[in-house]
Amino acid sequence: MKTKNLVLCGVCAAIICALAPLSVPLAGLVPVTLATFAVMLTGVLLGGKFAVLSVSVYLLIGAMGVPVFSGYSAGVGVLFGPTGGYLIGYIPLAFLTGALYEHFGKQKTGIKKYAVMITAMMIGTAVLYTFGTVWYCIVTGAGAVAALTVCVVPFLLGDLAKIAAVALLCPQLERAIGKIPESAKKNNKKEE
Repeated sequence: MKTKNLVLCGVCAAIICALAPLSVPLAGLVPVTLATFAVMLTGVLLGGKFAVLSVSVYLLIGAMGVPVFSGYSAGVGVLFGPTGGYLIGYIPLAFLTGALYEHFGKQKTGIKKYAVMITAMMIGTAVLYTFGTVWYCIVTGAGAVAALTVCVVPFLLGDLAKIAAVALLCPQLERAIGKIPESAKKNNKKEE
């Protein structure tokens, strides 16, 4: 691995650690956080493999007792609690977002690039919702409809806003860290 990739993994893990604890509790057990924003951003910037590494570092830090989970919580108990499936679900969210974008969209320009990026984040988010909600049902004994009402429906609009924010932010960040090939940079300038 290049030193640059390791540094970017560390920076993205730090961003997740900084944003994930910021939360707004809802009526259910699942709070609104900026974690999904940070994880999707990590996926787009790093690609599947390095995004998984970065998210795994975040989860390990939280499991070791550093308060980086929502509401400044920490520990292995949180990972195995009702919302633990969503925390573990950040791994497929990061991987799918990064791998799909890297494979199908990284070299594209303009609207095609954004379409692939947004689609990759939506697929990753759907897998996150599925994994986290199934986990929630198992741990709490809630039915599927009740779990969807508490764990998914209240978050749909917010996650769409996070997807839009990542899509708007990432092309500039990619240029800044040198993740866009020169040919794509030239094509982007022509389209602007």
